[in-house]
Amino acid sequence: MKKVNLLVTGCGGDIGQSIGKILNYSVYISKLFGCDISEKNAAKFIYKNFSISLPCNHPDYLNHLISFIEINKIDFVLPIAEPELRFFTSTSKVSGLSWDKMILASHKALSIGFDKLKTAEFLAVEGMPFPATSALDLITEPKELPVILKSKTGSGSSKVHFVEDIEAFHFLVKRNPDFIMQEYLKNTDGEYTCGLFRSSNGTIRNIILKRELTGGYSGYGEVVAHNEISELLIKIAEKLNLIGSINVQLRLVDNIPFVFEINPRFSSTVFFRHMFGFRDVEWSIQDKLGIALSEYNANNIGKKFYKGFAEYISK
Repeated sequence: MKKVNLLVTGCGGDIGQSIGKILNYSVYISKLFGCDISEKNAAKFIYKNFSISLPCNHPDYLNHLISFIEINKIDFVLPIAEPELRFFTSTSKVSGLSWDKMILASHKALSIGFDKLKTAEFLAVEGMPFPATSALDLITEPKELPVILKSKTGSGSSKVHFVEDIEAFHFLVKRNPDFIMQEYLKNTDGEYTCGLFRSSNGTIRNIILKRELTGGYSGYGEVVAHNEISELLIKIAEKLNLIGSINVQLRLVDNIPFVFEINPRFSSTVFFRHMFGFRDVEWSIQDKLGIALSEYNANNIGKKFYKGFAEYISK
């Protein structure tokens, strides 16, 4: 069995730490490396080979990364942080670093998922349900409230605002002119976060988690089966010509799934999904190695997850 040296960049956040926990037990890893722009996180307790890296906006970032790859004989690089993923979305910036070394979603998924207006346009063109989405420079006031204001390019709950009155709307627009406005979808039928993986030969796998947010994270959830959601996820993977793993967030309205986010990266639920048999990190490595994907045991309907925390103390 071929084993690889793998580097996870931006490993200090919750996603990077979860992926480190997965890879520490992977039979495909010879040596696991992790790097982050700060050491003030728990990743250094998870990654035995942890080091400080440069931020991707540093002029020497790419040369530093390429040098690290050469010195440590890195086979694959798995970027986690969104600024780095956006950096690599621009292929012109990756000269000197082979795209084949990168474990990340394919370029179309990255470019569409990291732009909320492009996401809405993609969903509209493909005839998929989505909340009405508009740039703020085209709007003086919303026709009705509440609405959602969010960053055009970012993700995370800190950049999403539920707006119920016109004063708050104007205040947020003035402070965040790059935001977009999105129709508010009532949460009567639940909110879902879905893992979606497609291999280079077209094998599509998904997992649907009905979730509840706790402090901006998926704090509780349950694996569910839903034919309409599953069919929509398959269509998204095909229309994006996806290779790799992404996360799709949606709400049901009258049992119709409305997509409000496509995050073109591994999700904060990646470790839970791995425990449920949806092993998209492992499949991504297998796909890069050109070997058959391990089986997906999707028989976990009804199982629940609960987000906890761990404490680490350094010597």
